[in-house]
Amino acid sequence: MTIPELLEALDAFIAAEIDPLQAQDDNERFFDHRREWARTDFEGGGLPRPEWEELLAEARRRADAAGFHRLSLPAELGGSDAGDAVMAAVREHLAHRGLGLHNDLQNEHSVVGNLVFAHLLHLYGTPEQRAELVEPSITGERGIAFGLTEPDHGSDATWLETTARRDGDDWVIDGAKRWSTGVHRASHELVFARTSGDAGSARGITSFLVPTDTPGFEVPRYWWTLNMPTDHGEVVLRDVRVPASAVFGEEGEALAVAQTFVHQNRIRQAASSLGAAQYCIDRAVAYATERHTFGRPLASRQAIQWPLVELHTEAAMLRALVRETAAELDACRADGRPEVSIGHQVSMCNYRANRLVCDAADRAMQVFGGMGYSRHEPFEHIYRHHRRYRITEGAEEVQIRRVAGRLFGFL
Repeated sequence: MTIPELLEALDAFIAAEIDPLQAQDDNERFFDHRREWARTDFEGGGLPRPEWEELLAEARRRADAAGFHRLSLPAELGGSDAGDAVMAAVREHLAHRGLGLHNDLQNEHSVVGNLVFAHLLHLYGTPEQRAELVEPSITGERGIAFGLTEPDHGSDATWLETTARRDGDDWVIDGAKRWSTGVHRASHELVFARTSGDAGSARGITSFLVPTDTPGFEVPRYWWTLNMPTDHGEVVLRDVRVPASAVFGEEGEALAVAQTFVHQNRIRQAASSLGAAQYCIDRAVAYATERHTFGRPLASRQAIQWPLVELHTEAAMLRALVRETAAELDACRADGRPEVSIGHQVSMCNYRANRLVCDAADRAMQVFGGMGYSRHEPFEHIYRHHRRYRITEGAEEVQIRRVAGRLFGFL
């Protein structure tokens, strides 16, 4: 199936299965002006309401039954071995459709799943870990949170202060993690801890699959954010004892796991931000064409035209770079070349796309005027969500530094 055929099939599935689901039982409340309030249990710590998460789960079940949810996974996991070129096209297309049950990136929901943990388990997990967690992580029966960032350490992950020490056949973990997204429904957290070496060293960090019901594993709070609901937990680990079988990947080499996680997310995140940016641009152009002020279409004024032309041009150039980079990532895998060799290109795609969508949402608000600022249009939601992408998966300063390292020969 070609990419255009795949996108057409996706649109047909969404029209037949997902749009009617969104329309029934007042599910529109999760997407219209009530969205943040309908989704959030403000009295329950700001967590997502159960009925919101169940609606997302039903959409994923339908997508899985139709053969779309596992698209990116290997065939042995029920997927289609779709590479980054296909996934970039899909994620841009779904975000370009606008806000809806088919694709709501506030919590990484999509009818085509970004199933990074299934990929990680497939690549790094032991046979026992894969048997226990791969399929349940795809279907949502089990969840896995990612525990790398700490209260005092974010991008400087090699300086993390969480430690794990051997005690007989077990490991004992002490420390804290911040922004453990999805931990409220996770059965496990992938915890990164220093097991050897010195602070700042890339070696000596090990990852552990820690069951969240292990004694000493606590979630004292959830951080409220610019976009609600929140599922970003603060995790405290006090004398958390796990068996040796909890080690995930090679002992002391966990940064390879972390790099795989963020590397795949960065190019797909860039594609999603590009799609959302184009949605904002297209909506602003359409509104400016229809809206009349002082007896003339708003679109006849250069003050409206030129900023949108600039954004549209940047989107076109960025689309070419994202697609080229995604294809090159697929070629790296096919040829056995390390993906890190084009990591600078992934960083360029990521930081520029995440800036572009924030600029496009802001401009759409300006073109729409008061209605653009209102919650009856989606631009404030798009801005608030995508603004975090300029920090997560590597802050844009880190991305720019990576490009500079390649450009000036530091790396």
